[in-house]
Amino acid sequence: MPGRLDGKVALVTGGGRGIGRAIARLMAEEGAKVVVNDAGCEVDGTGASNAPADSTAAEIQQARGQARPNYDDVSTMAGAERAVKTAVDSFGKLDILVTSAGLAGEHAIQDVSEEEWNRLGLRQLKASFGPVKYASILFRQQQGGRMVLMTSDAGLGVPGQTVMAAVGEGIVGFMRTIARDTGRYGVTANAIAPTARTRLNPRDTHVAAWGAEEALRRAGLGAPLPLESWTGPGSAQDPENVAPLAVWLCTEPAAQVNGNVFGVRGGDIYLYSHPVVEKSIATYKRLSLEQIIELAPKAFVTPGGF
Repeated sequence: MPGRLDGKVALVTGGGRGIGRAIARLMAEEGAKVVVNDAGCEVDGTGASNAPADSTAAEIQQARGQARPNYDDVSTMAGAERAVKTAVDSFGKLDILVTSAGLAGEHAIQDVSEEEWNRLGLRQLKASFGPVKYASILFRQQQGGRMVLMTSDAGLGVPGQTVMAAVGEGIVGFMRTIARDTGRYGVTANAIAPTARTRLNPRDTHVAAWGAEEALRRAGLGAPLPLESWTGPGSAQDPENVAPLAVWLCTEPAAQVNGNVFGVRGGDIYLYSHPVVEKSIATYKRLSLEQIIELAPKAFVTPGGF
């Protein structure tokens, strides 16, 4: 039976473990040739190992799929370029990019040092920017391509996640602009905010018991189903739950899906709305401070905040 990605070549960053590994394996099952990129660092960005990328590539090969490991640090421009080049050198082209390389860190703003911001914030943003930059050059030339960027819902207001919130919202804004810039060339770009238990997020993520209840309420998600109600394979926590959506976004039926942010939580898939103007003060002249003091509370102030 032909796969849904037969003939395609995919680069999955962070593909050695967790969500990236699950996506790389499912893409290979659907017929794609996969470059498994993973620098093999620890969750804080230190160290390096070839083992994660080698392991996922070997699993794909043992299942009679085609895969090549790549160990470059895609948070560097040179590393990102080499990872993209590996796909072209190994399989002759690149059709799909999934950015799933990430780090972990939880601190309130007053505890975030400049070193931590550079290590976690800038590095993770560049881990999306670099691969997208070099893949987009190819996609524009060939008039087609798919990009799926992993992001985070920390920007909804999860306590103690200041750096992750900045990274997640940065990736979302970056993706929306890339979608517009490259969409005219037959390229799509979408983002997924996944909820799963991984090295980067080892807690019981399916139950919002660690301060994210308000963020979930604002997202319109409500409380998740109890864990014991799960009826599918594995569990509601598994990274494998994210992979089908990521793969679908790279198939032909999703060719018109562009510039969106999706979420995955257990068996739930949801689509976030785009920012809209909810309220405004309309005038035909510059408002003075006195006028704003008078009008703004009536127009904008919502009891209890957002």
